[in-house]
This record gives sequence, C-alpha cells and structure tokens, in this order.
Amino acid sequence: MRARLASANEHKLAELRAALPGWELALLDRADFPPETGATFLENARAKARFGRLHAPADEWALGEDSGIEAAVLGGRPGIESARWAEDGVARLLSELEGATERGARYVCALVAIAPDGRELAVEGVLEGAVAHDPRGSEGFGYDPIFVPLGEQRTVAELGDEWKRSHSHRARAAAALQSALSGSG
Repeated sequence: MRARLASANEHKLAELRAALPGWELALLDRADFPPETGATFLENARAKARFGRLHAPADEWALGEDSGIEAAVLGGRPGIESARWAEDGVARLLSELEGATERGARYVCALVAIAPDGRELAVEGVLEGAVAHDPRGSEGFGYDPIFVPLGEQRTVAELGDEWKRSHSHRARAAAALQSALSGSG
C-alpha cells in the first residue's frame, strides 16, 4: 500500500515506516498543513488526513497523525499542545512536576487513514508510564528522554529506536490500523 503522511515530521515518518511493514510511506509535500485546532488527538489527526486526502495522489492513502504526552497530575496536559507547549517541552514538564510524587503519564497517538475511495479508519495507540525526574538517553525525540514506560526502568530515549519500533504509542496505533484493515476486507 502507498500512503502520504500529512506531516513534515521526518521522525514520525520513520517510526510509521518501521511500524507499517508493506506500506510505502512518504511525507505529503505541502507547507500549508491545517492548524491543530481540534479538542482531541483524533480530531487533529482526522483534519490532517482529510487535508492529505485532498492533496495526495488519487491512488494513495492519506494518513493523519497526532500524538503527545498526558501527565495525570496536570489533568492531561500538555496533551494536544505537546508540540507547542513550550520552546523546551521537556524542561517545562519537569518544572511543572517538580516535587510531585504522582508522575503517571501516558503517550497517546491517534492515526486516521483515508483510502483512495474515501473510506476512513481511525485508531489510537496508548503507552502508559511515568515522567522521570531527569532526562536520560539519546535516542528518540520529543519527550522520550523523560518518559519511562510501565514495567521499564529506562526512558524511551534509553530503550532506543529499535524498542520504539514495536512498543511505542505510534507502533501501537499502527498495529491497530493494520488490524482494522485486515478486519475490513
């Protein structure tokens, strides 16, 4: 299957390529992506996918993705604002959680795929965990240096890109998409 990801984020493209074997993925070559004004990750992903459907080659799928981190003690913030929350989101999240004993958080990824015939599939992937007290590790991007997945002692940045390929919130959303596709015929 061929698809265009309605994003300029090379990191997300690389993760989805790894998580969607058999798909030929490329970034949508646009500079005018719609603003992320939805109230949820799913609304933002759907807006991107629908934009992609308008601008992708007619015979390719359009993918929209939105993701971020939700800290429980902050009422789910930064949530859909994760990418724009601060110039340095990691530093701000650590500052907001300074002294907090409750550090539970989760990564969320919404993925919407629209087929050339207009059929739409929407899925979500979640990775539960906690926010570390200090950044650790050098792989990944975004909040990976401070996110420790449930059952792990290391951050995602320490676990590395290979681990992310099959365990991340994005990998889980991609697996849900594959499952939805195989179930829809």
